Amino acid sequence: MHPKLKQLQIQTRRHFLQQSAAGLGGIALASLMGDTKAADISAAKPAADPLTQRQPHFPAKAKRVIYLHMTGSPPNLDMFDYKPRLIQNSDQDCPDEFLAGREFAFTSGTPKLMGSPRTWSQVGKHGTWMSDAVPHFHGIADDLCMVHSMYTDQFNHAPAELLVYTGSPRSGRPSMGSWVTYGLGSENENLPGFVVLISSGVQPNGGKASFGSGFLPSVYQGVQCRSKGDPVLYASDPNGMDRSMRRKTLDALQDLNELQAAEMGHPETLTRISQYELAFRMQTAVPEVMDISQESQKTLEAYGAKPGESSLANNCLLARRLVESGVRFVQLFDWGWDFHGTGADTGITDGLTKKCATMDKPIAALINDLKQRGLFEDTLIVWGGEFGRTPFREGRTAGSKVLGRDHYPDAFTMWMAGAGVKGGFDYGQSDELGFSLAENPVHIHDLQATILHLLGFDHEQLTYRFQGRDFRLTDVHGHVVHDLLA
Repeated sequence: MHPKLKQLQIQTRRHFLQQSAAGLGGIALASLMGDTKAADISAAKPAADPLTQRQPHFPAKAKRVIYLHMTGSPPNLDMFDYKPRLIQNSDQDCPDEFLAGREFAFTSGTPKLMGSPRTWSQVGKHGTWMSDAVPHFHGIADDLCMVHSMYTDQFNHAPAELLVYTGSPRSGRPSMGSWVTYGLGSENENLPGFVVLISSGVQPNGGKASFGSGFLPSVYQGVQCRSKGDPVLYASDPNGMDRSMRRKTLDALQDLNELQAAEMGHPETLTRISQYELAFRMQTAVPEVMDISQESQKTLEAYGAKPGESSLANNCLLARRLVESGVRFVQLFDWGWDFHGTGADTGITDGLTKKCATMDKPIAALINDLKQRGLFEDTLIVWGGEFGRTPFREGRTAGSKVLGRDHYPDAFTMWMAGAGVKGGFDYGQSDELGFSLAENPVHIHDLQATILHLLGFDHEQLTYRFQGRDFRLTDVHGHVVHDLLA
């Protein structure tokens, strides 16, 4: 052991066994390879920057992703999925054939069908149906690739959200953004490859596991930035420490970490070196890219953004600034889309109108802004929730004037736009009452496979070996939906 480390580390049986195993393994490997320099093989050496840009499996249009997650799941039947028969039969008992084999929470007796109370129209050159809940989306309809045949295995928020982002309903797997940065690296060495922005004041349902790195090296986890206050907590220099002193401190820490990496061979030690260096560079780069006051008044008004506040509008503008600066994957979570109708703000009339007013304007502005700046053609934008909402009224609101819908995994709508997908395109559909999928079903794993394909990856080949098995985002499932590709 290096003399510097002897002063810092107490030898234990665990250390002895770990080092012995590494040494014996190295000797055995050296013997098999015909190399007598066993010490060179067993000693780890600091690797190159893990966020260095890498090439995908094949050329692709998409270079980066902005994923817009509406936490709680929007009511697709009141926004994008027009069902005339459901509207016609509203307030009638659900037909028995639609309920057979299904279980629904918070309902007593036979639930009542609930047609959308919204006003609907066909918009764009291709006549996409949208409701009056999302008026600003009407103007970008020809840019959107609508998928009306999504389905999932989960009906509770946290497991469903984790399935969307990690491929598993349980914590512990790497998130989509982590897989993407693991595969592609970052385009800007001074910024994280994966940034997370949260609005409406609440963490996502899956918690930090929704943007965690799981068993991948932690350098690939999402870095949560704030649109108000210090962009990244604890990245600022402590009081009394200037930039040069911070540099000297990090140099000393790097020397010690490199010694430990050479001695112990643990990959997280190399990650720690990279993270310290990235944090040092971020202290200058992040405040600049997160300062939306540099934008013109016209741009701020287009998004509805206000410098110094925390909002989805600010985060949409920040997303554009981040991808423009080379961030590979930007994840936006916006809380407040759980429209059960148990309160005035959770109803699909006034409540949905108010919530959509904070969402559709900035997202429409984001897409138009990306197009004006030449970023739309190689940026993939994804919008959606973790599941759908029922075609009947939430049981707890049977005696209320406020209308709401319960969780529903069997049929819902998501959309994509930008790099590599068809614009002004409607794919798949549910049955005439919105209960089951009628054509072209798309599972969450299929969506994941398609997103990775758009970025240039064979989802079956983007893997990481952990506990003796090769893991991937899509687990052992998923097929690329080629019909969505431009």
